[in-house]
Amino acid sequence: MFITRILQNDRGGQIMLAVLALVLVLVPVLNLLVPEGNFLHMPTYLVTLLGKYLTYALLAVAVDLVWGYLGILSLGHGAFFALGGYAMGMYLMRQIGDRGVYGNANLPDFMVFLNWKELPWFWQGFDMFWFAMLMVLLVPGLLAFVFGWLAFRSRVTGVYLSIITQALTYALLLAFFRNEMGFGGNNGLTDFKDILGFSLQSDNTRMTLFVLSGLALAGGYLLCRYIINSKLGRIVVAIRDAESRTRFVGYRVEHYKVWVFTVSAMLAGVAGALYVPQVGIINPGEFSPLNSIEIVIWVAIGGRATLYGAVLGAILVNYAKTVFTGLMPESWIFMLGALFVLVTLYLPQGLAGLVQQFQAKGWLQRRAAA
Repeated sequence: MFITRILQNDRGGQIMLAVLALVLVLVPVLNLLVPEGNFLHMPTYLVTLLGKYLTYALLAVAVDLVWGYLGILSLGHGAFFALGGYAMGMYLMRQIGDRGVYGNANLPDFMVFLNWKELPWFWQGFDMFWFAMLMVLLVPGLLAFVFGWLAFRSRVTGVYLSIITQALTYALLLAFFRNEMGFGGNNGLTDFKDILGFSLQSDNTRMTLFVLSGLALAGGYLLCRYIINSKLGRIVVAIRDAESRTRFVGYRVEHYKVWVFTVSAMLAGVAGALYVPQVGIINPGEFSPLNSIEIVIWVAIGGRATLYGAVLGAILVNYAKTVFTGLMPESWIFMLGALFVLVTLYLPQGLAGLVQQFQAKGWLQRRAAA
């Protein structure tokens, strides 16, 4: 009943969640139960690839929440994604123990190589899964809260806010590249062995991570839809459409902005935490400002202020990236830019908006025929 109420007028979301549920049932069957020689068998590498797409989709939903409904064009969500990934990566590194190259049970290999003598204080606690998961939420959320509180109280808006979020991402990129920061420097964190005692190379573990990614996407989507359908969501949309008027009638606009921005950052952190064990590495390249811009492109192509459009855009663009970077690796970035320009000019509401237009035309034709 609760979910039905949330999705009451969200036909696109209903279809997206139904397809997601079907995929979460079919993929394990095709991978684990269908024999490898059968043409219906789905290889494990493809399961991992789909799991990565699902984490990108959750990240796109987080961006759509702040851009589509709050009107904040954030070019820094790649940083929140990477911070969640680093929190998970630190836990996975602590699980290696004495199985590393240097056989040190207390220090990760890169610290031994750099002649570190003891574990830094900020690595303490990451040998416990619950603590790592808490940091996955807390670190991106706290950074977003502090940044948002300073920026929104100063009434920084528009392109200026976008530039500041991009500068934040670039500053973190430069910081994490430094070896003395204690996060693996340029190489990042990798060579993970297991999670909660289960080998990351196991087909069952990879399938579990895939299913968890799908469930996280569904949960994140429902959370965002619940926020939008609530009184808070109506105020958020009012801030997007007429911020000065909303402030004039008595609402503390900056409080609503900070709250939604923080929730969005935490969702991005969860996406990053699910991404890392599936790809097997996290490095400073994830902080690249280009990554944050690419996330915005996913949402624009799918259709912002729809949520399900963000999911569609993230999956389609990343599938195209997988295909075309193999065929034309040097041309992909130009193709992505051209696609963004075409969508901006001819499909300002994205693919989801195009579907809505067809639905509206069909409804009008039925009304005229009646």
